[in-house]
Amino acid sequence: MDKTVMDPMESLPMPRLRIAFLASEAPIAQEALTDLSARHGNAPLAEAQYIVALGGDGFMLQTLHATQDLDAPVYGMNRGTVGFLMNLYDGDNLIRRLQEAEEEIVNPLSMIAESADGSMHAALAINEVSLLRAGPQAAKLRITVDGKLRMEELVCDGALVCTPAGSTAYNYSAHGPILPIGSDVLALTAMAAFRPRRWRGALLAKTSVVRIDVLNPVKRPVMADADGKAVRDVVSVEIRSDPRIRHRILFDPGHGLEERLFQEQFS
Repeated sequence: MDKTVMDPMESLPMPRLRIAFLASEAPIAQEALTDLSARHGNAPLAEAQYIVALGGDGFMLQTLHATQDLDAPVYGMNRGTVGFLMNLYDGDNLIRRLQEAEEEIVNPLSMIAESADGSMHAALAINEVSLLRAGPQAAKLRITVDGKLRMEELVCDGALVCTPAGSTAYNYSAHGPILPIGSDVLALTAMAAFRPRRWRGALLAKTSVVRIDVLNPVKRPVMADADGKAVRDVVSVEIRSDPRIRHRILFDPGHGLEERLFQEQFS
């Protein structure tokens, strides 16, 4: 009688992945959280191998900021509106999708803003740092790049510096360029530039340090914003890429940021 020796490990179930689920307050996201947690459990963030964010792009940015000190990559599933940073929602086959996902690394921008009262404010931005007029009159800005004055006076509704990941967001709405993920480039874009008339902005090396000074801040007040963290009555803002922070974002194969940026350019 033939006796086949079985590997005892073959009969053991595969260990469950440690997944931490986070969801926005939207009812559709909360429903997904309940369903997926029941299927896969919900690991503590500190122990998670993967973090799954359920919501829209805004919630994805919140999740990336909140988990930037953790090593686990973040996989988003769209339970919001735009979902540029998200994957399509599907409650089935999550384990396979996580294991087959492609990883993109994104470095955020570091913003240091000085207010009129002399206080300093630091923040990080995955998409962009923007300066916006906060009164009825146009802002007047002076732009310095790597210590060299590049524009004595820009009269505009505002200006922003964006990463490639953020180039299809506010930057694109302001007619700024779409940046390939691997380009190591930042975009400096003006909103409604009046002088120089219709200034088209500039492309800067990722290593550039941009300083924007507000001219006549009392008469022409300006606010600064870094991914939703706002600072009012700024007099100067310094912006640079921060390579020390690496956001690991997961996408389904063939649907990563690079492919999405191409689709935006040819749509």
